[in-house]
Amino acid sequence: MYRFLLTPRWWGINVFVLLAIPFCVFMGSWQLSRFEDRVQDHRTATKEVSAEKGEAARPLAELLPVDEKTSGDRVTVTGRYAEQLLVPGRQLDDRDGYYVLTLLRTDGGSALPVVRGWLPGTADPAKAPAPPTGEVTVIGALQASESPGSNGVSAVGGLPAGQTGAISAASLVNLVPYDVYDAWVTLDKGDSGMKAVPATAPANTGLDLKAFQNLGYTGEWFVFAGFVVFMWFRLVRREAEFARDAELGITPPDETPAETPSAEPTREGASA
Repeated sequence: MYRFLLTPRWWGINVFVLLAIPFCVFMGSWQLSRFEDRVQDHRTATKEVSAEKGEAARPLAELLPVDEKTSGDRVTVTGRYAEQLLVPGRQLDDRDGYYVLTLLRTDGGSALPVVRGWLPGTADPAKAPAPPTGEVTVIGALQASESPGSNGVSAVGGLPAGQTGAISAASLVNLVPYDVYDAWVTLDKGDSGMKAVPATAPANTGLDLKAFQNLGYTGEWFVFAGFVVFMWFRLVRREAEFARDAELGITPPDETPAETPSAEPTREGASA
């Protein structure tokens, strides 16, 4: 009954199945390993950010450009505070609020964005403490520029004057008349009674959308493998049923024949 499996057509089907199943399993396992790597990177980055709080602060020039290794490192910078902006829509301890961001003009002329602290409620310039005057030295955690629309960063435009949605050189350079470092700093201690903003792990090292995409692809590849097996068994079963019916001389029922005109004369013909 199963001799049909040795026909050329079924040889092709069998070879395809034998190649498709291990390929799907391999791809699913690879996507799962990518997800596990991202989880491990997230844990490692989080531990490094916590451990670096006790390290000695280093000059800004030694830590630029910001990457996965330098993000979260403690940095010390000297300069004078200039323009102050508010960053609305930021949560801290499950409370809505905003960052107070002040640009620190350095000796080189460029400015470093410094998050001096967080305040609860709606962004209000009247409630944001004014920055210290004169030359100051700030110490905090170095962070990479944010990307709007990722990691909770607002992508909403049209904010009022004096506000910015993302802390990035690309956004800030349009708001101030001088160069801005492609990085920012969050102070170790909140300034003027504000709450300090904790440092975060660098981008692409957390459980972000890409990580869960890897997890979703893992499930898809294993589903594909199961679907290939299911379809193979279904085709084999149907072919075996056809072969059995052929051996028994059973043929599929014909379609119902169309009605033919009656041979009996019509009433009109009979009366004629």
